[in-house]
Amino acid sequence: MKSERRFDPNTHYAVGNTHLPADTSHIKRKYINIPYASQSELQKVDIYLPEEGEGPFPVIISIHGGAFMGCDKSDTQVLPMLEGLKRSYAVVALNYRLSWEAIFPALIYDAKAAVRWIRANALKYHFDPDRIAAWGGSAGGYQSLMLGVTAGISELEDLSMGNSDQPSHITTFVSWYGPTNFLKMDEQLAANGLPSPPGKEHNSSNSPESLLMGGTITEIPDKVRKASPFPYIRPNAAPALIQHGKMDPVVPFQQSVEFAEKMKGVVGEENVVLELLEDAEHADPLFETPDNVSRVLDFLDPYMHSDK
Repeated sequence: MKSERRFDPNTHYAVGNTHLPADTSHIKRKYINIPYASQSELQKVDIYLPEEGEGPFPVIISIHGGAFMGCDKSDTQVLPMLEGLKRSYAVVALNYRLSWEAIFPALIYDAKAAVRWIRANALKYHFDPDRIAAWGGSAGGYQSLMLGVTAGISELEDLSMGNSDQPSHITTFVSWYGPTNFLKMDEQLAANGLPSPPGKEHNSSNSPESLLMGGTITEIPDKVRKASPFPYIRPNAAPALIQHGKMDPVVPFQQSVEFAEKMKGVVGEENVVLELLEDAEHADPLFETPDNVSRVLDFLDPYMHSDK
């Protein structure tokens, strides 16, 4: 299966710091490159199971970032999520169609298809189909946000991709520095004293957001609003942990602040945790320190390991 390329992501400014492959050689129980749908060679997952036990294990879906156009489920971005194996989580690392292959909402279709596939294959892989969390950074954080708030939104789901009898809601989610409102990013970065360099503005025709949407975002505002999690926030949205760096020069921290405030007003303050890391930039190593990864897992545990 060969995927057509709308543009060459390797020449784009946003794919400069490619992540190296993660070393998972120490993980004994794993299944690599398992298809969850058949439209693209990217529609595959890597599955990692705890060393002991037969489950059913609650599932962390690891969703990689990469400006919607780069990186991979098997790169080093998966390492924080793999710490969940030590707490008896299964980890399912997700690849999805990138913007060089397909525009919005393809990536959301893929994430939801993967959730349905996880439920349909729960017995085979020792998953707990009732305990599924999403966790990602940047574009992966965006995916986690969208999974968390769009349960039951039919226009963001392609049931023809398989397992149409399974639901695609999730239990909870973690977003690291994910964008929530593409049209306000340049304005907010400027307000923070961190404007995008000339030619790399989010409102430009060559930005990651414009390439994801299939057109310059300022020229298709109605379509862009449908790609924001804001319109979909309802009382059934999943509980959230949202972390963002205040010195982020790529995705302004206000993206998370405004989303969290809207979420709190709809689902309740107790169901939304917002944490701003004062000195952290985009994809900052501060997010992946042992203390912070433990903090994330501490947030997940009550939702994912508590008695049913």
